[in-house]
Amino acid sequence: MIRNETVTILNRLHLTGMAAAFDAQRQNTQCHDLVFDDRFALLVDAERVARENRRLNRLLKQAKLKISSACVEDIGYATHGGLDRQQLASLSNCEWIERGQNLLLTGPTGVGKTWLGCAFGNLAARKGYSVIYKRLPRLLEELEIAHADGSLPKLRTLFAKAQLLILDDWGVAPLTNRGRQDLLEIIDDRVPSASVLIMSQIPVDAWHDYLDEPTIADAILDRIVHGSHRIQLRGESMRKMKVKKTTD
Repeated sequence: MIRNETVTILNRLHLTGMAAAFDAQRQNTQCHDLVFDDRFALLVDAERVARENRRLNRLLKQAKLKISSACVEDIGYATHGGLDRQQLASLSNCEWIERGQNLLLTGPTGVGKTWLGCAFGNLAARKGYSVIYKRLPRLLEELEIAHADGSLPKLRTLFAKAQLLILDDWGVAPLTNRGRQDLLEIIDDRVPSASVLIMSQIPVDAWHDYLDEPTIADAILDRIVHGSHRIQLRGESMRKMKVKKTTD
């Protein structure tokens, strides 16, 4: 009876990992031979793991990655042309996020930019960083709606709090004057302590022309390009390669 009450109390205290481990220990006769210190250490560790898993699930749910299964451990160097193992190993420690640096992924359509960007987003979440993934066209739409319904400050605060903001399809949608200004504000809110990861078909050297308005273009690019890490992917479209395989 006392043991059942202990489990109940642990759950009430939101120590659900410890409660589940305590219940499991009761049913595992091998645990009965362990000394108190060892059994208690196992309970504490179970609670730690449970909390880390809940935090990771919460971060991944918040991130809304387009490809949630993408993982840096699954990177195929043969299919992702232009990848440098040493550079990837350096980026995989996520120190660039800790330092508020940016990562720019460029390359033609279909070479795996979105997959790789989501893989870095997944890794960042696993390391405890808050992440938000947005396609730039959709972000611009949301900002327009926020202007109309008065939710712009709240939306900007949401993006500003994310330690890593992933912007996909940079350069796909044309920018309005207000869209350019909104983008500058979103980027500026992240300087100097938060990071941006951008995926684009357009080479970085052509981003100034895409932004179109010289003053704002200079301001945006000064904040995201200076001191950034760059990966330029090459190769044939992975989608075309898949179609070829299915038709061969």
